[in-house]
Amino acid sequence: MTEAPKKRGRLFYKFLLIFLIVSLVPLGIVGYYLVNLGQATLNSAISRDQEALAVGFADTVSSYIINFRNVLFDAAHLEDFASMNIPKQQGLVNHIMQLHAAFLEISVIDASGQETVRIGRFLHETKMRDFSNDALFTKVMRAGEVVGGLEKYMGSYPAITMGVQVVNPVTNQPMGALLAKMSLTALSSLLKTGFPETTQTQAAIIDSNGFLIAHSNSKEIYKPDAKLPDDVLRILLQNDAKTGGGEIILETTGEKVLGAFAEVSELGWVVYIQRSVSVAYQASEDMLHRTLRMMAIVSLFVLFLGYAVSLVITQPIQSLREAAIKLGEGDFDYLPDMSMPNDEIGELAHTFMQMSESLRVKTAEIMSAKTELERLNRSLEHRVESRTRELKSAQDELIKKERLAAIGQMSSVVGHEIRNPLAVINNSIYFIKTKLTAAAATATVPMEPKIMKHISIIESEIRQANGIIDEILGFARTRELNPKITNLNSYLEDLTMSFPVPPHIELVKHFASENPIVNIDTDEMAQAIRNLIKNGIEVMPEQGKVYVRSELVDAGTVRIDVEDTGCGMPKETAEKIFAPFFTTKARGTGLGLAVVKKVADRHKGKVEVTSVVGKGTCFKLYIPVVTNPPPPPN
Repeated sequence: MTEAPKKRGRLFYKFLLIFLIVSLVPLGIVGYYLVNLGQATLNSAISRDQEALAVGFADTVSSYIINFRNVLFDAAHLEDFASMNIPKQQGLVNHIMQLHAAFLEISVIDASGQETVRIGRFLHETKMRDFSNDALFTKVMRAGEVVGGLEKYMGSYPAITMGVQVVNPVTNQPMGALLAKMSLTALSSLLKTGFPETTQTQAAIIDSNGFLIAHSNSKEIYKPDAKLPDDVLRILLQNDAKTGGGEIILETTGEKVLGAFAEVSELGWVVYIQRSVSVAYQASEDMLHRTLRMMAIVSLFVLFLGYAVSLVITQPIQSLREAAIKLGEGDFDYLPDMSMPNDEIGELAHTFMQMSESLRVKTAEIMSAKTELERLNRSLEHRVESRTRELKSAQDELIKKERLAAIGQMSSVVGHEIRNPLAVINNSIYFIKTKLTAAAATATVPMEPKIMKHISIIESEIRQANGIIDEILGFARTRELNPKITNLNSYLEDLTMSFPVPPHIELVKHFASENPIVNIDTDEMAQAIRNLIKNGIEVMPEQGKVYVRSELVDAGTVRIDVEDTGCGMPKETAEKIFAPFFTTKARGTGLGLAVVKKVADRHKGKVEVTSVVGKGTCFKLYIPVVTNPPPPPN
């Protein structure tokens, strides 16, 4: 007699249905809510970031114009301008034009409105003009300084006219005015640098009348009817808010874009940034698609898991029922009549009555299994504790990296904001030094040596500050590597030959006889090696040697050693020196060796240090070797 095929009991399908409902319905509701919430939050963050970017560029534009206005203001308060000595004024104006390429034309006007000096880059006539009835001159003499008068210089270049009073520094009386036309094409270059075509983002600057001052696409500036679309202009010119942003539908093309604007303080101009919504929200769309795909995968997994779990749970019950029926066919001759449900659980309860005696035998086995289970639970707890400690360590490392990333971003912003004032200070010191030198050459009394000493101190501090900014920006900025196939020995020879070694330091070189070939970014690697040589020189203020060596470690790696004979450092210091902002010097950023480690990591290499207190320190830089270099070009 053949055995009948087994059928799934009703409990299997009940359990599978309940499992799917309990799993998929909450998953679908929560997933739908989280997807919509995440997409809305990400879109809002993108819009806020674009608005913040517009505010930042507005501040940059304001600083750019104010810096040039300050140049005119400082010049107009010089005694040579107030003396109305035309040759001296011409010399000063020529000097200003040489220092600042943005000035297209500068005129000096006396108090009666007559032009006395007129110098420009594209002037074809030098006839002096009468400004006595000119509104801008009148406003300058009344207000002291004016920035305005936007125009297309020579029909092409966007330019602005600014003027300041020429003031006698002794009597503080106005002696005339200094008017200048300044090119604004540099603003377009600034926008193009900040928003290249690859980002599919457009940026522009307009005045309160819609005049297009600058554009990230410089070709737009030189068009005869250069302007932003009318629908965008209406929004920008009719809006009283200082900043704002949102989605705009362009009437001309029907394209939906994400726009943001910010007012330039003191000038009334507006910086406008625009990106296509499809590009701006690309990250949001990608997140949505990935989430939907993941939900689909999870749904299939839950379906399979529900089937498997239902089968795992019901199969033992089915087997147990069959075994109980076989046992019920033994010596048991009395079974109570029970009303059972018509499913596997009812049948299991019926057979349970028949197996009650057998359970006594199994109790001991169950207790033994319980003891083994407790042992396994304790083992599992130990493993969980170990994994928890590992997870906390990884979390601490992630927090450290996030803090370093935030410090890098802040350093980049601070570095850029400090560099502009340093440039203005440097220009002013140069101007003062030039004036003092000229005055000393014509005066009978020699110049006070302390003055030149303090000027030298200021120049030295400016160079020090610029060096610190360069270190900070070099650490914070990450660009794409530009590797080149390089002969390492020739590269190190050229690098050491050009390095300014002090007289008290002896530079000793020894390069690998195998003449290895490497694929490196020569600029970044030069910065790293120069940092190591510079550190070695700094720890030997009186006398010492710096060794630069290269050695082929194996077929795939070359080691560059930079060793000094300085004082060395203890082990606890050597373990921290590659951490950003860690330094043992009285002055410095602590980023030099952090940059070295960053360069080594980016070249898929590593850097190590060995140091003996009182004997010196050796930095070892390992980088991969090109095993099959291409032949040199003919």
